[in-house]
Amino acid sequence: MEAGLSSLVTGFPLGEGLTPVEAVLSTLTRKQAATVKKKLENYNETLKKRNRQPIRDVREIFTVTDDDSAERSSSPPSDGAESASRGRYHTTTKTIRRHTARVRPPFPNFLLEDQLPENTPSPTHTHTSTHTESQTRQADWLVRESPYSEGIADHKHGGTCWDCLRFPGDNNDLLFIPVPPGPGLTLVDDLSSADVTRLGFISHIELSTFLSGLGIHIKRTRPPRRRSQESGVIGVPLSVLLENDRKKFPGIKVPVVFQKLLCILEQTGLQTEGILRVPGSAARLKYLRAELDRCCGGLDWSAVRQVDAAGLLKLFIRELPTPVLTHTHLSTYHAVLGISSLVHRVQALHLLLLLLPEVNRDTLKALLVFLRKVVLHQDQNRMSLWNVSMVMAPNLFTCRHHGNKHSAASQQEEMEEAVGGAQLVQLMITHQDLLWTVPSFLLSQVRQMTQASNQKQPSLLKTKRRLLMRKSDKNEQNQVTELHDGVIRVHAPLHTKVSMAIQLDGQTRAKDVTARFQLENSPAQRLYEVGGNIGERRLHPDCVLLEVYRVNPHCEWVLKP
Repeated sequence: MEAGLSSLVTGFPLGEGLTPVEAVLSTLTRKQAATVKKKLENYNETLKKRNRQPIRDVREIFTVTDDDSAERSSSPPSDGAESASRGRYHTTTKTIRRHTARVRPPFPNFLLEDQLPENTPSPTHTHTSTHTESQTRQADWLVRESPYSEGIADHKHGGTCWDCLRFPGDNNDLLFIPVPPGPGLTLVDDLSSADVTRLGFISHIELSTFLSGLGIHIKRTRPPRRRSQESGVIGVPLSVLLENDRKKFPGIKVPVVFQKLLCILEQTGLQTEGILRVPGSAARLKYLRAELDRCCGGLDWSAVRQVDAAGLLKLFIRELPTPVLTHTHLSTYHAVLGISSLVHRVQALHLLLLLLPEVNRDTLKALLVFLRKVVLHQDQNRMSLWNVSMVMAPNLFTCRHHGNKHSAASQQEEMEEAVGGAQLVQLMITHQDLLWTVPSFLLSQVRQMTQASNQKQPSLLKTKRRLLMRKSDKNEQNQVTELHDGVIRVHAPLHTKVSMAIQLDGQTRAKDVTARFQLENSPAQRLYEVGGNIGERRLHPDCVLLEVYRVNPHCEWVLKP
């Protein structure tokens, strides 16, 4: 389901408006397709085991004829004979019972090689100069057109890949900064919801392929059952809170209560020694929780102290019925720590965070921005990066207790999980600007998937084109058809000058176009790439438009907030 390939095992097509499974398969590399095929084979093997015919019981072989049964019925057996008969069949014979009513036909093997091109792109390694600071490196793997899994082939043979040679060791102080590719830096928030869904499909397949290439095998566990409250604030799912808040504040991305708590801590607590670490009064915290649930967030925030806000913030995160990082991939986060190379650990964490739902991603992003501010004031608050990570890790990563929690083994396991979670939080805080960036190879596969989906729905495209042709003016149509190569028409529906034809060159950037439409006291607007082989993409101000035009020549250029 998460990879967009559920119809392979269910046999039913995806819902209307979703990406066809053929479109997903057509964008995969050979290694990604091999991962999908292996998972499909494992699924078929599991079905075969479940559907295996039950072993015949010995009593079915030595059946009793009608004549014998009639003779035995005329002379009832004695108690000793009955007990011997029971001992024969119920003591020495092992009976195997299976639920044959649940038998499902195994899914036929699906050959993915036919869907793949003959030539697989090879990783292109471009040497990039380092930043002025010695502990900062440019994450140039973001601009490569080859997936992460394609560059780790040497690990299977006991060798070292190119990235490991460039960034040797396990230096957690090393900071990777994003490098904008040619068409501009693309963040997850810059894409439409449909494009983010396609991005999740490819990211999930690439993550499985990448971890398998590194020798990391994930075994998912069932999430614990937790009741979610339907009213109140604490213990209510993020999606429910956001839906209720948007009735009053349309367009917000993070629940209001969470924003209030962060705002109080930023205004009054950044320079307070021991922020987030010093606990408040348990009775006071219990009272504020009851007031929050009773008022549904309408609390007198002026009476909330900094230590109270810190306790409520950790309580809010800890009591979520579905964690911010979700139950689905919680075990995968811990498995990332088994990767020896820092660069591959960051890459795996990058793919994991791209799988988060929108509300979880925006909430985590707001939290990481705040935690970085806390670390920047460590000279005043005495909260270093590791201290902040150790305090927040138990709230983001649920500890799994096995057996007696007071035993030495259980306490050792709990400590190891806490340290591992702190290391992950440390990576998130340090590389948060990188983690919300879409790598070039994922964006290219999203474009290929969109193009393949459009080819699967030609009738819908024709209808859409007819409607657009009817709405547009005839003079506008003539102007569009007369545009030469390298000339685009920018649409600005909120301006008096609705459109403008612009000749592109190698120096034309998105900010140059927005400046032509910008008026005094007018809200800032951004240039969007709409249609073609993408749903909708907000362009970076420094994006070179000619390169976008070459990648997506049939898109529309729209200026809007």
